[in-house]
Amino acid sequence: MNSSARLPHARHYIDGSWVDSAKRSESLNPATGQILGTFADGGAEEAEAAIAAARRAFDTTEWSRDRNARARALFEMADRLEARRDEFIALLARENGKILGEATFEVDLSIPKLRYYAALALSEHGGASEVRPGMYSMTLREATGVVGIIAPWNSPVILAVRSFAPALAAGCTIAMKLPGQTGLINGLIAELFAETSGFPAGVVNIFTESGNDGAPLLVSSPDVDVLSYTGSTGVGRKIMESAASTIKSLSLELGGKNPMIVFDDADLDATVPVLVKAITTFSGQFCMAGSRILVQRGVADEVRKRLVPALQAVKVGAGDDPASEMGAMIDAHNAGRVERMVADAADYADILVQGARDGAFLRPSLIEVADLNSPIVQQEAFGPVATFEIFDTEEEAVERANATEYGLATSIWTRDVDRPLRVGREIKAGTVWTNTWAVVHDQFEEGGFKQSGLGRLNGLRGLEEFQETKHFVHVAPRN
Repeated sequence: MNSSARLPHARHYIDGSWVDSAKRSESLNPATGQILGTFADGGAEEAEAAIAAARRAFDTTEWSRDRNARARALFEMADRLEARRDEFIALLARENGKILGEATFEVDLSIPKLRYYAALALSEHGGASEVRPGMYSMTLREATGVVGIIAPWNSPVILAVRSFAPALAAGCTIAMKLPGQTGLINGLIAELFAETSGFPAGVVNIFTESGNDGAPLLVSSPDVDVLSYTGSTGVGRKIMESAASTIKSLSLELGGKNPMIVFDDADLDATVPVLVKAITTFSGQFCMAGSRILVQRGVADEVRKRLVPALQAVKVGAGDDPASEMGAMIDAHNAGRVERMVADAADYADILVQGARDGAFLRPSLIEVADLNSPIVQQEAFGPVATFEIFDTEEEAVERANATEYGLATSIWTRDVDRPLRVGREIKAGTVWTNTWAVVHDQFEEGGFKQSGLGRLNGLRGLEEFQETKHFVHVAPRN
């Protein structure tokens, strides 16, 4: 990132060099509208250059076969991110709008994830056997090739790391498109790569675009072997259609409509504060947000009685204000979109809390609804909005939890030690938490069932998303 006389300017990083674009766009603080800096705003030209550089690096360097070099580079990058931790946190709070605690959470998740995949770069697993006398079989894993990555703006650091760390650990090269809403953060990520000594030119290529000219090329290009995308289910479907012509591998983490199931025997003192955080974390712009509160009838009145004033009391303010409990949404347009969804729900549901909007700030809303076919139940809001739904039995809880096309995550709240496994086995979701929420471990996979995604990230499976398995058969020559 260059320093001009007044404001920073972020550029693309392609083939080991800094690249500018004729088009420059402004980065804004969503809380204040203040211009934070400018960034090179790319498109098809930058995408093509990134793909070509990644292809050349994969085909002509030793990166894919030198696991020690890959581990050293990722370990060094983790150290550099840790050294600049405070800088990343402060800029995330200003440019992304999330509060300081959430920005800290994001960065502090990213550092160990880099180290986890640095260690996995040194690992190997496969099989070998003498099938019959003189005939041997073995399997080896090798890097698939060039990986196209499309990362979102809601958590740009951790969600970029979650894709590129396993891809690089596996031995792939990357062409990564980052979003225009976080142009300056993208520049800091690129700086980490440029400052890390172990990445040969072309192994890592990063471009920012606010439009949609470059990203589709990552999907359609025959020179891209794997596409890793985090974002909406609607875009995920279009990516699958476009990728069909090249039959490339896809890793897709898509939308969520995640139920928080509260049973009669739950510890409400522990539960309700987490429900509030599940609705308001990242201003609801979180694929694992607790956007559906399912409460058993015996405690429904008490949960409602506690949850409504707790949401009304949330302190909404600028992300870099330590007093803020929830920040701004990414921009006023998205805040207005979610505000309209809440207003429309008044035609068929009871608005328990209707959050007022001020620019990009949107206070949290809670909507009590019975009809599972209601739009507010079925559609992902991606904002600080949750439904309040009442159930009577475990069977009804499962039915409600499974009633949408999504299947990303579920949280179960109960004192019964047997119920979480019994209920959790029936729920179609990739992650099930008991008496907690939003806990992610690097060594355990995450991903979605149904329309919430394809493939898995994190864990060993996260590495395998970017590898091919090759079977060798060897027959010993006769003497």
